[in-house]
Amino acid sequence: MNVEKELLEGCKNENRRAQHELYKKCYSILLSVCFRYERNKEDAEFLLNKAFYKILKNLKKYDDKVPFEAWIRRITINTVIDNYRKNKKNKVDYVEEPMTLAPVQSMDFNEAEQKYDAEELQRLIDRLPPVSKKVFNLYVIDGYNHKEIGEKLDMSEGTSKWHLSSARKKLKELLQQLRNNVAMLL
Repeated sequence: MNVEKELLEGCKNENRRAQHELYKKCYSILLSVCFRYERNKEDAEFLLNKAFYKILKNLKKYDDKVPFEAWIRRITINTVIDNYRKNKKNKVDYVEEPMTLAPVQSMDFNEAEQKYDAEELQRLIDRLPPVSKKVFNLYVIDGYNHKEIGEKLDMSEGTSKWHLSSARKKLKELLQQLRNNVAMLL
């Protein structure tokens, strides 16, 4: 992501057009981060807007030696975690949903393999219980270790490891169901 210094300066000077332009440039990146942690678009966009507000408020602290995209991703992840902590007491941590998958269209195996992509994996990750999904994303995708995850989500390292293990086990089950579903069509 390439952001011109003039655009960032305009944002620092509270130029609304520059802020809107930066929002448009950052939108898809920030939304993809938020979608990894939230199940519906409204919640993801709510977090995106909170994160963007923090980005604007902290823009004067931005060090241009750090890639801008990495900086805004980190702020967004921290916003998601802060929101989780704030609402932790009001949410149910584990909701068991039926693990049924949408029927797969009839296709040959090579074609099925090609359709099995990142989008499909994200749909499977979205089916994980909320806390396990957060731990999985923080560990596997965002590169946090269990100690950091424990501190951020207010849990022990052991609990973080359990959630990661549980998430991996659920994903294996979902992948097996998907394979069985495809095999039945062949």
